[in-house]
Amino acid sequence: MVTTKSVFPIFFLLVFNLFGVGCGTSPTASYTNVAVEDFKVRMQAVDVIVLDVRTPAETAQGIISNAQQLNFHAADFKTQLAELDQDKTYLVYCKSGGRSSSTCEMMVAMGFTEVINLEGGYTAWSAWNKSKPD
Repeated sequence: MVTTKSVFPIFFLLVFNLFGVGCGTSPTASYTNVAVEDFKVRMQAVDVIVLDVRTPAETAQGIISNAQQLNFHAADFKTQLAELDQDKTYLVYCKSGGRSSSTCEMMVAMGFTEVINLEGGYTAWSAWNKSKPD
C-alpha cells in the first residue's frame, strides 16, 4: 500500500535532482565578463591561455600578444575547443564580445571551470590601449 509518507521522500528526491542538487553538477556554472583593465591583469597569471576566436582576416589586423587563435566560424571549432586543457584558465575575446560570449558558454557546457570573457572584445582592447600614453 502506497501512503503519503512513502511517496513524499521519492517526490523530494525527484525535485532536487531536477534542479541539479546533489547530482554532482553545478546549475550555476558560468563564465565571468571583465573589462580590459581586469583582462590585462588576469593575463599575468600562470597557466592562463588567451584565446582569440576571430577569423583569420580579423586577426591579420592585430591580436593580443601571445593569443592562441581558433576561428569561431571553422567547421571543427567545437572539436578544437574540446581538445583544450580544461585545467587552464581561458581569457577569451573576439571583435566585440558576441562570439567570445558564445564560446565561453560552450566551454562551460563542456566542463571548463575558469573561463573569462573580454567585454567589448578586441575593439575595446584597442580603444583602451590607444587612450593610454606610452
